[in-house]
Amino acid sequence: MSPTPPSTTPNTLANKIILITGASGGIGRCAALTFAQLGASVILLGRNLKKLEAVYDTIEAAGGPQPAIYELNLQTATPHHYENLAAAMEAEFGRIDGVLHNAAELGKLTSLRQYSPEVWQRVMQVNVTAPFLLTRALLPLLQKSSAGRLVFTGSGVGRKGRAYWGAYAVSKAATENLMQVWADELEDTPIRVNSINPGATRTAMRAGAYPAENPLILKTPEDIMPTYVYLFSDSSGLVHGQQLDAQ
Repeated sequence: MSPTPPSTTPNTLANKIILITGASGGIGRCAALTFAQLGASVILLGRNLKKLEAVYDTIEAAGGPQPAIYELNLQTATPHHYENLAAAMEAEFGRIDGVLHNAAELGKLTSLRQYSPEVWQRVMQVNVTAPFLLTRALLPLLQKSSAGRLVFTGSGVGRKGRAYWGAYAVSKAATENLMQVWADELEDTPIRVNSINPGATRTAMRAGAYPAENPLILKTPEDIMPTYVYLFSDSSGLVHGQQLDAQ
């Protein structure tokens, strides 16, 4: 269940600095454009520089605060890469007000007995290890914020496993637990930690999982943005350690 997000204003996220992983497309791109429209300075993190630059240009053309781009491949990033990222963010911004762990790897929909160990490792790296390492590196910058926000991306198959969803389902269960551990450890701080389940949304990942599905019956990323905005706004100050549904 999720609370009903309050109405937004053009200044709902004013002066906030929010980093978004997987910002080049889908929900991440939509979140970046929406947050910027509401006054946030967004840091666009992804592995496709050309697509990130297109999001950057769209934000600038709309008159939003100047965004930043950080190219990073979560499949191959090491702790050293995350340390470099944190150093760059500190030098440019001095603090971080929010992190949206949006990037994800679907892997392959097949039985566990047929699951490729290489694909398993890749999914776990992107969906679990990367959010852990990124949060760990950026925590000192989040602690400089008066209202830090950490939002992880969950899934229905992370709450209840489903046949053939393999590493993705297992990784999303781990994601929910990772969120809860961070929330418990940061209970007595200004940082609020939650997860959000986007639900069935019109994205390329959804199309890959359900190729025969009619995308027109699905909610768009824009449709589910109110819950995302709410979790990064000052209105969500009492929400902590919760699993929210965007639909």
